Amino acid sequence: MTMVESEVRVGSSITPAALRLCDLTKSYPGPPAVQAIAGIDLEVAEGEMFGLLGPNGAGKSTTVGVCTTRIRPTSGSAEVLGLDVLREPARVKRRLGVVTQANTLDRSLTLFENLYYHCRYFGIRSRPARARADELLERFRLAERAGSFPDQISGGMAQRLQVARAVAHRPRLLFLDEPTAGLDPQSRLALWELVSELRSDGLTVVLTTHYMEEADQLCDRVAIVDHGEVLVCDTPEALRARHGAGEVIELELDRPLSTAVHAALAGISGVRSVEARDGGVRVMADDRDGLLARAVEAAGPDGVRDASAAGSTLEAVFINLTGRDLRE
Repeated sequence: MTMVESEVRVGSSITPAALRLCDLTKSYPGPPAVQAIAGIDLEVAEGEMFGLLGPNGAGKSTTVGVCTTRIRPTSGSAEVLGLDVLREPARVKRRLGVVTQANTLDRSLTLFENLYYHCRYFGIRSRPARARADELLERFRLAERAGSFPDQISGGMAQRLQVARAVAHRPRLLFLDEPTAGLDPQSRLALWELVSELRSDGLTVVLTTHYMEEADQLCDRVAIVDHGEVLVCDTPEALRARHGAGEVIELELDRPLSTAVHAALAGISGVRSVEARDGGVRVMADDRDGLLARAVEAAGPDGVRDASAAGSTLEAVFINLTGRDLRE
């Protein structure tokens, strides 16, 4: 049974929903039993760039697996463009593009052939499939390597090819599951640019990541996920304003953070939290003049090697909400 496409309110706008999750759960039997998704309610509007931000093991990839019909949920519902993923998986798949964490390129095919045969698989006739493959090779800056095989190109090029293949059949919704994991900074920035171009074409994109800067740069809205639950969902700006810290100070120390220095830092006016880290300490505080200098002075007995201060980030939001780091 086809479901009627619903609408999502984003700010003051009401837009048709590309994705709707209702009380979605996924459990794996033990021992020990694992609750990968613990009742997620989520809506993504058509044309939106939406981020699922959280640490490894938070439930992001499992959620994407349910939405893309690879994983059967324990309970709840998932609708993609008005279609129930359990009742109409074949129709859902035709409307989706998916880039998983693993490299799934066919290593026995050239770059051109990976795109061409993907188009053919989705029912595109031979001549249009060739034209589409050539078009994507140009757009994703791979044309000069069209005759190469996947094991002959760099990791950044391989990931660009995976994204190109995922959109070759012109889906309406694209899932990117940790698309820049393991890439060098230059390759990551190049992929960000290409993804932003796809979004400007009207494609809806759902991005999972544990890179805070990735979500901040690319996404219209972000849902912070931990232990299979959505903790908060809003624009990056609103999340920083509501749940972040005015200033985040990082101090590198000569020795492990002592009890006395911890107490001295916590006693500074405006400080919200003091967190020991490998090689130093992180101080989250209200934005106040002279705070960095006072923090350096307070940490002096433990030997301050380096110090830096930055405005609030999505990582600071996550720490405030969970008490732990995004990469833990």
